[in-house]
Amino acid sequence: MTHPHPPGDDLAFLTHEGEPVRFAARFGADREPPGCPGRLARTVTLGADWTVLQYRVAPGDPHAHAALERETAAAVTLERRYGHERFGEVFTRVVGYDLDAPEPFVLYRIADGEPLASLGGALGVGEQQRITAQLALSVRLLEDAGLVHRAIGPDTVRWDGRHVRLAEPYAALRAGEPREAYGSAPWACPEQRRGTGAADPRDDLWSVAQLVYFLAAGRPDRGAGPPADLADFRALAALDRGGVFAPLAAGRPAPAELMRLLNVPDPLALSAGDPGPPDGGTGYDARIARKRADLGLDRPPPGEPGERARQGRRWWPGRAPARRPAPAPAAPAAPSPPAADTASAERLCPHCLLPVAYDESRLVTIDPKGDRVPLDLGGLPPAHREDALRKAYQPCPYADGGTLHELPVPYLTNGRPLTVALVGSSGAGKTHLLAAMLGEVEQGALASYGLTCLPLNPDTHRTFLRERVQSLLQGRELGRTGQQAFARFADGLLVTGHGPARPVVFFDLAGEDLAQDGEVARFLTGVDAFIFVLDPLRALRLPSLDPVRELNGLRRRDLGDEAFTTVLNRIPRTWGPYVAAPAAIAVNKSDLLRVEPAVDRWLGRALPPAYRVEEARAESRDVHGFVTRHATSAWLRPFDDCARCTLHFVAATGGQARDDRFPHGVRPRRVLAPLLSIFAMCGLLPGVDHREAGI
Repeated sequence: MTHPHPPGDDLAFLTHEGEPVRFAARFGADREPPGCPGRLARTVTLGADWTVLQYRVAPGDPHAHAALERETAAAVTLERRYGHERFGEVFTRVVGYDLDAPEPFVLYRIADGEPLASLGGALGVGEQQRITAQLALSVRLLEDAGLVHRAIGPDTVRWDGRHVRLAEPYAALRAGEPREAYGSAPWACPEQRRGTGAADPRDDLWSVAQLVYFLAAGRPDRGAGPPADLADFRALAALDRGGVFAPLAAGRPAPAELMRLLNVPDPLALSAGDPGPPDGGTGYDARIARKRADLGLDRPPPGEPGERARQGRRWWPGRAPARRPAPAPAAPAAPSPPAADTASAERLCPHCLLPVAYDESRLVTIDPKGDRVPLDLGGLPPAHREDALRKAYQPCPYADGGTLHELPVPYLTNGRPLTVALVGSSGAGKTHLLAAMLGEVEQGALASYGLTCLPLNPDTHRTFLRERVQSLLQGRELGRTGQQAFARFADGLLVTGHGPARPVVFFDLAGEDLAQDGEVARFLTGVDAFIFVLDPLRALRLPSLDPVRELNGLRRRDLGDEAFTTVLNRIPRTWGPYVAAPAAIAVNKSDLLRVEPAVDRWLGRALPPAYRVEEARAESRDVHGFVTRHATSAWLRPFDDCARCTLHFVAATGGQARDDRFPHGVRPRRVLAPLLSIFAMCGLLPGVDHREAGI
């Protein structure tokens, strides 16, 4: 690893609050920390005499980079949550970070005290009890932050006579994430050592129990269950009674219960009784309820059991019937759901919005020069005929000389097409997001959701993969989409899931075209679904984004995205006061926000192998709350205007480009989440009720 800073250089980084700072810095010698492959440690003296500890990773090591990002997000979460509290001293305190530096790094205060490895059997009962109490507290605090430390042991916990201090959370996982095999006996619990099941805060309680036994006995146990001589140590009786040595997490108590058994006050108990509104008071749930009421989705339809019971209720005999209340106004009729097939042989041309019927006599192929060549299917064997149709086009009969366009034959011969438009200003990352999405699709990522995908036309799909997807995955920044005189879709798929196979085509227009409300965007009134790509650099009032804004010459906009506004103004309201087309808001470039706890909660985990409406709703609630807190309401207009809309944190590239390349590689994250939500709302996902998705 190269030395990125000569002696006496400055060091710029972000504090745990995201404030950019810069210090004169002097750097110590490198060393390799144990248990952390792929990174180096050294001391850094900031300013005159503030010495901190730096961990950094080399460029080109995606695993080490991802681990450092995860560690930094955990450290920032703990510092923001507990740094102002006296009991926050049980954690090693983060100073700052720069995850986009040529060699990404994180800075910590240097911890005082001695490792517990040197204190086994050497401490009195009183000190052992204080250590036990503080270790239980630390696990309770980690649990409340949704974290599992996974590296609590004699070499990673220090004691200064007053406080224990856990090491940096370099192995931490979010509670509920799949366990990764880590650690050794006896300190890591059996399930963690095997890497089975989901990470559980009670994993850390096993480590605490083994560590406390080591302090009392002066030697480690085997780590298979309760120590054979546990009854010999009266100070460990509460741990024994609580089942903390149980080999499975399910058999151990919760951290708060262990603190009760140890008679240790729980500083979080006072706030545990009032969790507050589930959306943090940002209005997501109230807005969803308002939409459901406006659309009549909060009342059972006629004929359902609740409605029949109300209509069939008998009055008491001899009592005059009460005046029935006036019937509630009829709910706006729902438009034909996008999932519905159509019996018509015609398909709407996605470009000119006029109906086109399949006509085998008008088919053509397109040669390498771009010229149309009439296709004669006469005399072809069935297999050859099917292959020829797969690559054939039918010219649109409404095209004039300046807007010649063709429709792939599978677009006209399968189920109802689904057109998806990506909307956002120039530079929001629409092209990178679409390339990342289709790259994941190409690698079979939709199979676990019950979907199979084929190219709508093999030639255009191959060109898109070569020019867009492969270039992106090779670390090259994609050029901006040029303005067009006529809108053409970028690529298309033939998707089979619930119901017949359906053509799915994607439009990716330049932000300038979308914002100008010109003829090129006329096709938008016929689009079936929208993905609104929100650029955090333009939207969010976060100081951590200021250096990136300055680097890219961007300013924050309180009036929202011009393309959002223009498109939404153009789309008719056909479902009550709302746009009927399903929509998703994708907060792109979320890698810039990855240490924000609300973002890390989602960006730091992989998509589940099955789509769950409840989970999409939970993410939407968190995204809505995050944008509400850090941007103006104008940026959430798609959510307000569209009847059904989900919100997602995504990262198309996983990092910032330098000199037209991504120096740390391209690492797409959760890019399929918006597309899966669109498919769910359009009825394509098997086993998902499209009526509940997005609303």
